[in-house]
Amino acid sequence: MFYRPEAGHGLPHNPFNAIVAPRPIGWISTRGAQGDNLAPYSFFNAVAYVPPQVMFASTSAKPDRPGTKDSVAQIAETGVFCVNIATGDMRDQVNASSAALPAGTSEFEAAGIAAAPCQGIDCARVVDAAASLECRMTRILPLAGRANFAVFGVVTGVHIRDDCLIGGRFDPRPAGGWIARLGYMDYAAVHDLFEMERPA
Repeated sequence: MFYRPEAGHGLPHNPFNAIVAPRPIGWISTRGAQGDNLAPYSFFNAVAYVPPQVMFASTSAKPDRPGTKDSVAQIAETGVFCVNIATGDMRDQVNASSAALPAGTSEFEAAGIAAAPCQGIDCARVVDAAASLECRMTRILPLAGRANFAVFGVVTGVHIRDDCLIGGRFDPRPAGGWIARLGYMDYAAVHDLFEMERPA
């Protein structure tokens, strides 16, 4: 089949998310004047090595955050955020933190997720995350469409859970593997790895 997005696909569910998959999940924590916030974003990735940089995109709005969501609003306010990397054994907590709670309601408290302070930025992080990346925002880029924003940041501090360092390599498989977003309501936990040498 072929379809043009503006004309519709005629399928029971939008296939776009399922085509671009699996996608890592950035579990974004922020702190603003109204308190702490934690939310998962599957439009997330690393974008550069030196200095290390990440991005995530927010694609809708809340009635109490005109034109955006809590995460983007608080990053615009403070200039910092933390990316927490969840594992498969934390999937229920990740899902619980996706609830559309009123601005100022902490998902840490609502979902029973343990928090700790970051080291170099004024923000909370997820204690049990496999890794947490402390970030300073470099830009918030408006995207095509309503309430679509990409947030970029430089990683200024890295926390790694001790049991996710195996033989000097980051490996969260004992904690349930990397959790990834597929399409529809589907997720995956990554456990099977293989190596390939690049051509000279």
